Amino acid sequence: MAPGIPPRAARLFLFLLLLILPFALPSAPFCDAAKPSPKVLEVEISGAITPVQEDLLRDALARVRAEGHDLLLIRLDTPGGLLETMRGMVKDMLNAPAPVLVWVGPRGAQAASAGVFLVAASQVAGMAPQATIGSASPVAQGGEELSATMSAKVKADLISLVRGAAASRGRNADWYERAVSESVSLTAQDAVMQRVVEVLADDAGDFLAQAGHRGIPYSGGVLRFDAEQMTIEHFDPGFRHRFLSWLLHPQVAYFLMLGGLAGLFFELTTPGAVLPGVLGGLCLLLALYAMSVLPTSAAGVGLILLGLALFWLEVKITSYGLLGVAAVIALFLGSIILFDPSSGLPGLPLATVIVTVSGVSAFLALAVGLVVRAQRSRKALGGQAMLGLEAEVLDWSGGRGQVRTRGEIWSARSDDPLRPGDRVMIIGIDGLTLLVRPGDPGPASS
Repeated sequence: MAPGIPPRAARLFLFLLLLILPFALPSAPFCDAAKPSPKVLEVEISGAITPVQEDLLRDALARVRAEGHDLLLIRLDTPGGLLETMRGMVKDMLNAPAPVLVWVGPRGAQAASAGVFLVAASQVAGMAPQATIGSASPVAQGGEELSATMSAKVKADLISLVRGAAASRGRNADWYERAVSESVSLTAQDAVMQRVVEVLADDAGDFLAQAGHRGIPYSGGVLRFDAEQMTIEHFDPGFRHRFLSWLLHPQVAYFLMLGGLAGLFFELTTPGAVLPGVLGGLCLLLALYAMSVLPTSAAGVGLILLGLALFWLEVKITSYGLLGVAAVIALFLGSIILFDPSSGLPGLPLATVIVTVSGVSAFLALAVGLVVRAQRSRKALGGQAMLGLEAEVLDWSGGRGQVRTRGEIWSARSDDPLRPGDRVMIIGIDGLTLLVRPGDPGPASS
């Protein structure tokens, strides 16, 4: 003790220091002590990454905030999807009200393309055995490479995003960069060895147990919990989400569009069928909604509509099949470029396009054939076929009455006096009124 300081004053100073020290230290939301009963909300994100998946994640995060869950667990299995949607999901995960964990499972699942970015943004990431991660290079529709200029611009932007997310979580940012620039992939075991993910787990429960044991960093603190006492609640998105997830798949939207156009075309060329028109209209409306959300090419839609118009002109113009061939080519080219090649969504495989265009073209050609055949036989149908037929007078008054022919009752008129029961011959037709005269019928078509 320094000379000149009374012992009593020194003890008082030490007491005051111990009193105010706890308030001077920065507080952390989580401590290293185990949380007795953590609440976990589990949500499954599978299939292509579309705006529907983004809405699902936001709904789950809103529920985490509203009900006070401690963690959000994402079960991920995706081949990739829209880049803009992925960016929105990454931003939501980085600004989530609670730690967001991602487990790529079950066995055989993948986190490809956009899924790589979701794994990079998670607080703790894990994979099931036999799961894979990687191949995050942007590709064109059907798997083709982008042009050199477009590829360089898109890759530079995505590399900066994935490196920032991975580095903020203490992961191997160099590998995440290579996943975008070189489209590399890893198995689950290799991903753990190379610090791409932290945990190798057989199921979601095992993943949570390991994550709770090792600790989950969040907002400057560490959350640890006892896995045996944790409460896991599954987030059910409902029928609307499942239906929209199905609807917003590019191949489904494509099938609905062509099917709807084919149904409406058949209804227009053969009026009265009703069912093809109703189903076609319903399919077309669903397809238009899906294509308003998906990155659809206006040129692709225009070519498909042009193909339909050329099929219609085949009915009106004698082209000896040339218009039909042009229509098939327009449908094929429109299908190839229908979706934006840089979107990241799985495109339309060439085999699917060929089979679908062939089937729809055959259906439309059948409808055109039926219309042409009906036009050629028009003179042998309707009123022309009734000339010379015999009819029976049912009632008559003032030069007008009703007659029966071929089991049908028609209005009729004649300048000759007639009475019920007389046999008459049809000599003409005026709208829906038959012109008749008494006497035996001459040669008539049957």
